[in-house]
Amino acid sequence: MHWKYPAFNYGLGKTMNKEQMMGYEEALNLTLETISPLRESLVVDLDDCLGRVVFKDLCSKVNSPSIDASMKDGYALLSDDIAHATPQNRIQLKVIGTAAAGNPTHKKVTPGTAVRILTGAKIPDKATAVLAEEFTTCQGEVLQVFNTAEPGRNILSRGADVQTGELIAPKGNRLTPGMMGILVAAGYGSLPVYRQPRVAILATGDELVIPGQPLPEGKLYASNMEMLKAWCLRYGMPTTFSIVTDKQQIITDRMAQAIATHDAVITSGGAWSGDRDFVADSLDSLGWKKYFHSIRIGPGKPVGFGILNQKPVFLLPGGPPSNLTAFLQIALPGLLRLGGHSTPSLPRIMVKLQQGLEGRHIDWTEFVYGNFEIRDGHTIFMPLKLTSRLKSMANAQGVIAIPEGVKSLSAGTTIPAQMFI
Repeated sequence: MHWKYPAFNYGLGKTMNKEQMMGYEEALNLTLETISPLRESLVVDLDDCLGRVVFKDLCSKVNSPSIDASMKDGYALLSDDIAHATPQNRIQLKVIGTAAAGNPTHKKVTPGTAVRILTGAKIPDKATAVLAEEFTTCQGEVLQVFNTAEPGRNILSRGADVQTGELIAPKGNRLTPGMMGILVAAGYGSLPVYRQPRVAILATGDELVIPGQPLPEGKLYASNMEMLKAWCLRYGMPTTFSIVTDKQQIITDRMAQAIATHDAVITSGGAWSGDRDFVADSLDSLGWKKYFHSIRIGPGKPVGFGILNQKPVFLLPGGPPSNLTAFLQIALPGLLRLGGHSTPSLPRIMVKLQQGLEGRHIDWTEFVYGNFEIRDGHTIFMPLKLTSRLKSMANAQGVIAIPEGVKSLSAGTTIPAQMFI
């Protein structure tokens, strides 16, 4: 049985028809092709690099480890000396020294000898293997060996982790904790990263109230604005935000100020064609280059994108589901591209649908919010019903798409999901 995702008012008969509107993939590709990464970079201490984007290819400055090192506590020796060692045929060697990490021995291993060695220590000259100590007994200088160790056993070769000149972090990579660790091993104490784009968020509407202030009757808090700000901050983008009254000249003035002092502008609300939707008209008066102002997605159809003074501007509708979808599917990828990300999208995971889904229009891409659950080794996607717009969005862990050209998806279908967590 298919579960019907709640219908959205796409307004097919209002002002635009299918032929006048782009599909989702076309709009996204156009956005990403139009926006170029910022050209400015910063050299940032490691403590401030997490989550930033690498500005240029980073190659290792050193070999790590810088020596052939022991991977075990045991004995450095010659493999040939113990080639026939067994519990019944113990081989006797003489211990001639000790090596520890940072405190190597200068003794050379010769036939019939061994060096006591600790994890991380430099392999003594001429030694060909390290035998773990559990295969030995030792009394004074007399070592009894009852197992073999082929050449190279328990030896971490010089440069085994990273080699001088090896590409470690390509340009456009987002720095994760793991990547930070290997870059330190590769010799870096600071890193060149893209400057994070400065984003202005303008929420339009006479009904909006700044969070934390008293709420007069008939008003509502600017929750969309806070949500958008939180998403930008999650990716380290410094933001400013303000509420703008529904007057075209005021919107025009604030837009001009924002574009002059920021790298990108997001407007929330007033994006369509109602009597008090002035955002597009304000941008027209400022001379922006509009690329689209409506695309075939649900929710989120009246999303707009264009360039003003060589900077991207994103127009987002005011309804919470449409606002979030338009941001995540168009604005966020554009902002990530601006910040230098080589993969400007939310992380993805393959999921199985818990139940069938039907789209409203086969010519549209419809986004469905939901949660994940692990069952029998598979990640299951469970769609959320929009009984409460804000609660459903707040609880969602991810989103899947019923793509254009697909009317329905059957239960058990494996598809990609974008992850919020």
